[in-house]
Formats: sequence, C-alpha cells, structure tokens
Amino acid sequence: MMSGNKLSPATSQEALAQTGGEFTTLFRHGTLEIGIYRPVGVDRQEPHTRDELYVIISGHGGFVHGAERTAFSPGDVLFVPAGMEHRFVDFSPDFSTWVFFYGPEGGEARK
Repeated sequence: MMSGNKLSPATSQEALAQTGGEFTTLFRHGTLEIGIYRPVGVDRQEPHTRDELYVIISGHGGFVHGAERTAFSPGDVLFVPAGMEHRFVDFSPDFSTWVFFYGPEGGEARK
C-alpha cells in the first residue's frame, strides 16, 4: 500500500509479494487507482474499461498496443486508451510496472 503520499518500487513490490498474485491495488483517490502489475511468463490481461498509464519499474521487453509494438525499459511511460487490446511480450523475468487507471468508464473524450 501507499505510505502517506509516496510510492516506491521496494514497498510496491513488497505489497504485491504479500498477495501472492500478479496485480494489487496500492492507492485509490477519486477516479484514480494505482496498482502494481508483475505477470509471470505471459501477460493475459484483457482490455480495460478506463484509460490507463503504465510506468515501468523494472525489466524490459515489448508492449503490443493495437497494431503497434513498442520496446520498453525502466522509467518509460506507456498510455492505453480504454478498450484497446494491449499486452506485454518478451519481457524479462524482473519486469514490473505501476498501473494508473483513471477517468470515467469508457475513457475520456479524445480531442
């Protein structure tokens, strides 16, 4: 969980390890939900109903979003609009990312 107003890679990883899963929510405020995601071997996620940002904590690999593929490494920020097919591929065993869901169901209006 978030300590005060700060998230760190170490405390986020510890919170995830305590769940034994691949994802856990760390913080909620209004429409904002921050979690940590660490798939093992294969990313099986489905499209989400809200817009999201990924901030890569550790590892490297590829990110498929729609018809595009993008390489990623620590510190990169990746955006996915609500409803878009996406997944991490060919990622290193140490891969983990923060996930920021926000806004209304169906995503924010595109301008």
